[in-house]
Parts: sequence; structure tokens; C-alpha cells
Amino acid sequence: MGGYQAMLFDLDDTLVNRDQAVDNMFLKVLEACYGDVKQPVKNHMLNQFKEYDKKSFGYDNKINVLESLFDEFPPTYRLSRNDIQDFWNQHFANCFSINQQTLHIVNMIKEHVKVAIITNGSTKRQKAKIRNTNLDSCFDTILISEEVGMKKPDKRIFDLALDMLHVPAESALFVGDDMEKDIDGSQQANMKGIWFNPQQLTNDTEIKPYAEIDSLDRLLRYIT
Repeated sequence: MGGYQAMLFDLDDTLVNRDQAVDNMFLKVLEACYGDVKQPVKNHMLNQFKEYDKKSFGYDNKINVLESLFDEFPPTYRLSRNDIQDFWNQHFANCFSINQQTLHIVNMIKEHVKVAIITNGSTKRQKAKIRNTNLDSCFDTILISEEVGMKKPDKRIFDLALDMLHVPAESALFVGDDMEKDIDGSQQANMKGIWFNPQQLTNDTEIKPYAEIDSLDRLLRYIT
């Protein structure tokens, strides 16, 4: 399994744990808008908050996430629509952390091949996540969909990253958790898509990844 020249990564729920960040963001909303809430209600609120967030995933505007939560669970202090987006932009990027083992693995991979990130999302928020988790120092190239005007699964964003790395598609691997955006998108660009599936979900699509891993350290076998 040699001969690869580059390994490219998705960001959210691949390199960083977005689910945990959403949990942390919910705690900030509780603190700012609700105060003390009993645990059973808090659990229900968190589940609903996650559902609203999931519906808005990939969109810059997060007003509907908190508006929906406020409508279902009236807060002590309700942020105005104008303030919600600022609140989200101010706090969400700081809700992310990174496993130090992930940084170690990426740096080990970088010793052998070029590495890059391709991520969908707001330039400001994605850059803040990358900076706050120290990922900015690890990668040769970082592409953010808003910044380049195209997003996964559009094959053009994968082609652009490969051009910037000066690597042919057949010599590149792409690692991501989303079967359509990451795996199908990268394979449409003639890369080999590795499905990052730590929860060991069932693949119920017609998409066939090149490989499947449940831990990022499994990637080391492709470059050693």
C-alpha cells in the first residue's frame, strides 16, 4: 500500500469532534439565556438543539437553530434575531478541541506525504476552528468552501486542492466521515475515499469507499 503522495482530510467529525462542540455550544446557550434548568429538561433541550443544528449544518446562518429552541423552550433571556448570529460566531469556534493523538497522527503522516484539509462552511468560523485547535500549522493546503466558491461533493474543489498540492488524483487519499460529500465527491475526482466511521455505522448507500477505518491511526498503514 505505497506510492501515495498526498492525504486530504475533511474537518468536522473527522479531525475535530463537531458533536462535542455542539454539546459545548448548548451549555453556552444555557448559561446566557436560561440559567438553572433541571437535568431531565436539559437532556430533552439538548436533543432538540442537536436536531435543529443538524438541519442547519452546512449553512452559515444559524438563526433558526436558536429561534427554534427559544420557541419550544422559552428562555429567561431571549437573544434577538440580530444578536443570534453574532453569538454563534463568537462562541462556536471556541467550543472545539482536538485530541492530541490526532495532531500526532497528522504530523506523522506529513513526514511521508503532503496533507490538506477540504471543508465546507463559513470562512470565518472554519478558520477559527482550525486556528484554535492548532491544525493551521499541520497542513500544506487548507480549502474552505465559502472562500473558494465551491463545496463538497463538487469534484472541482477536490481538483483545486490536488492542483495546489501538485499531486495527481490517483496518488491521493481523501479521509472523511460523510459518505456523499467526502467519499463520493473525492472518488468522482478519481481519488481514493477512506470512510472515517468511528461509530461503525452501516453503509446504507450505493457508494463504495476504497476503505473504511474506525480510528485515524489506521491511516498510518497507507504511508509506511
